Amino acid sequence: MDFDFNLILVPVTLILGVIWLLDKLWLKQHKKAKTGNSKELQAAQDNLANKKAAYIQTLSEHNIFHENSDQDLETISVIDAPMPVKQAEREYREAKRLANQSISQKSTQSSKENVLIGWAHDYFPVLAIVLVVRSFIVEPFNIPSSSMVPTLYTGDFVAVNKYAYGIRLPLTYNKVINIGEPQHGDVVVFRYPENPKIYYIKRIIGLPGDEVSFNKGQLSVNGQPVPSDQVKFTADEALTNQLYTPVKSSDPSREWDLSPENAAMVAQSEESGARYFQEKLGEHTYLRRYLSPDLVRAEYSDFLQQPIEYDGSWSVKVPEGNYFVMGDNSDRSEDGRYWGYVPDENLAGKAVYVWMHKKPGLSNLPTFSHNRAID
Repeated sequence: MDFDFNLILVPVTLILGVIWLLDKLWLKQHKKAKTGNSKELQAAQDNLANKKAAYIQTLSEHNIFHENSDQDLETISVIDAPMPVKQAEREYREAKRLANQSISQKSTQSSKENVLIGWAHDYFPVLAIVLVVRSFIVEPFNIPSSSMVPTLYTGDFVAVNKYAYGIRLPLTYNKVINIGEPQHGDVVVFRYPENPKIYYIKRIIGLPGDEVSFNKGQLSVNGQPVPSDQVKFTADEALTNQLYTPVKSSDPSREWDLSPENAAMVAQSEESGARYFQEKLGEHTYLRRYLSPDLVRAEYSDFLQQPIEYDGSWSVKVPEGNYFVMGDNSDRSEDGRYWGYVPDENLAGKAVYVWMHKKPGLSNLPTFSHNRAID
């Protein structure tokens, strides 16, 4: 999740909103273009209808035209007709000319509206609603990696509750209304502390003031072991095949560094040795995934100043105003163990539901068969 759509949505909405407000209060171009000379046009059309009726009645009175006939009124010749007929014909023609002139004037008036003002009235209300919903209610995010497997898979689209941890202003991220606080085990979306333009999604393990420790496979919070029992779990084959994204080769002599077929084979080979543990943290029960030891190379953590490995040990004390997060796919997650804590102001919301899944590529259609709540 490496792009914040609000960087475009907020400025565009604000610009169109200012133009909309200026036109509403001062310019009034849109109102003029919309209404034009509608009163004059309606009067001209009413006059035309009256003159037409009077003309037909006069023709009928002189036995030139019957109002119930199929004869075209425009084809009637009144050259040799009595004077009352000629007078009625002239009044009808003049009324018709004035009606056409009013239609032309209305069209010209509409074309005088500035294009930006037209856009503001057409798009600002819609964009404003989208901005409010995305900023304060719910926002969709796409999962681009496998760090939260098996809770979330690459290609999942999740709905994020934006008000769970308080109402924040878009772009500035200042909290204006405090509604709730993160809890142990919540799956949260946040701005990556080392690059706030990028969004990450992880599970909260430590709250402010907590001591989080790990000792040879056992995770503990404030000295209390997190309940963890190894369980049998059969992963969905189609989702497992997407754990690794195929990579085009930079070598012209080779088409792929990791072809789609090889990516699926690597993922299935990794899955065959995966171990799953059911953990309960706070109100959440979820699965944590560890890989076979022979597939894991200990990565050095500059934050912990030691390698990260299943048989190792480490401990952190979470500072006030910060949170410690980890991915459920422990051996394939770049999380707080490597770069530290998540400040409260970086929190974007609580992930609550997987509403769609889509494999990478324009040719792949989305599926809703994997929809589920996030625990």
